[in-house]
Amino acid sequence: MATTTRIRPRAVLRASGGPRYAVALAVDALGTGLLRPFLLLYGMTVLRLSAPVTGTAMTAGVVAGLACMPALGSWLDRGARSTAVAASMLVRVLGVALLLATPTGNVWLFAAAALFLGIGNQAWPAAHAALVATVAHGRERDAALAGGRALRNAGLGAGALLATACLAGGTTALQALAAVTGLAYLTAAALAWSVRVHAHPAVAAATDARDGADGPAPRMRALLAANVIYVFCLNVPEIALPLVLVTQLHASSVWSGAVYVANTVLVVTLQVPVTVLLSRFPRRSVLAVAGVVLTASYLGFLAATSLGHGWGAPAVAAVSVVCTLGEVVYAGSATALVTALVPAHVLGRALARFQLSTGFGLAASPAVITALAPHGPAVLWGGLAAATLLSASAVAR
Repeated sequence: MATTTRIRPRAVLRASGGPRYAVALAVDALGTGLLRPFLLLYGMTVLRLSAPVTGTAMTAGVVAGLACMPALGSWLDRGARSTAVAASMLVRVLGVALLLATPTGNVWLFAAAALFLGIGNQAWPAAHAALVATVAHGRERDAALAGGRALRNAGLGAGALLATACLAGGTTALQALAAVTGLAYLTAAALAWSVRVHAHPAVAAATDARDGADGPAPRMRALLAANVIYVFCLNVPEIALPLVLVTQLHASSVWSGAVYVANTVLVVTLQVPVTVLLSRFPRRSVLAVAGVVLTASYLGFLAATSLGHGWGAPAVAAVSVVCTLGEVVYAGSATALVTALVPAHVLGRALARFQLSTGFGLAASPAVITALAPHGPAVLWGGLAAATLLSASAVAR
């Protein structure tokens, strides 16, 4: 298979769906960055809900979003592409509208808003990957998927920074941010729909039959199970490291912020170059290497926390760079491997199942991390290292 060993920005942009689609992704990510990190604060400060009630409603939204994935997979296999991406954005417009209409103290409307936001957030990755897989092929598709992730992280980071600067305005500012988010989703949906990308199931099935790949979607059980563990790395900068730095090392919260910013900057700048550089190797091998890198970073965190107050926080920050590199390698190979493994006529269902495993890992990881952390660094980092290394070996086999 041909490899891509240098970056061609125009080719990556074209393979990602074109300029209008890139703008849609950027606007959508900016809107998501404005609201998603502060949705908990919105429920607590604007709606006067308790923290447990707000958190439970948000979790229920994520779980309900996962329950919609099989239907999305079937829709994608019937040919939906840009329409499915636009729908994932429009359903979040409805969620924001419900959020703005929720009166103080009304948990049910807030839960409904969280439900629609959760559905959109879970549906978007699979719909986006299916669209890119339709307009791009081979290693160019891998670079396009990486480019989309880098662009999305840049938008999320910019939105979060802008929202942080506006928080001094109190509840009025949070309501304004929600309104702007809704407008951003609506604009992004219109742009995505205007791309008008649609797959042709009959053509895909005939192509698969000609290539001898016309069977059902592979089960990918080992890959899906490994992905549940791999995806924990996405919550390490946001949950595990702040928890360790503040509660165990008694470091300033500035360290947590620095780690998060560094993670975002590294993902945005390195995602495409690293993915292109590694395109000369098999995707499965690259994904296994990502597990080894993540395992090494977890053991590095274990060693760093043993340094205690003083040197511990700088050491954790340094090791976080290794963890981010593992995240970049994982993100650049995992979805690309799924799109390469499955026949085109069942790609939607395969991507939906993969997103189910990703969503489950993201939903479970905060609870697992916060449950392990009180038992000490050896339990937290040793447990994550062992599980990730086992997952990497399963992927390699």
